[in-house]
Amino acid sequence: MCRNIRTLHNFEPAATDDEVQAAALQYVRKIAGTTKPSKANQEVFDRAVAEIAHVTGHLLEDLVTGAPPKNRAEEAAKARERSAKRFAPTG
Repeated sequence: MCRNIRTLHNFEPAATDDEVQAAALQYVRKIAGTTKPSKANQEVFDRAVAEIAHVTGHLLEDLVTGAPPKNRAEEAAKARERSAKRFAPTG
């Protein structure tokens, strides 16, 4: 899985359209193997991003869970802590 794509399901507040769009863009970039398509491929690239964002929005709306929503700030703090431990200088 692409490391830049973050989990968007079951957060409070819910994922924004911008977050869904960013995840779709990262996915298409990964699949296409490029961060910036050529002019010849720009239209199909943009269409793929739009379609994936649309479907992703439906997916997030339709998923159900019994778990309470996660707090974005708490999850971000946990991620920063994991990162600090992972990249801490050794010695």
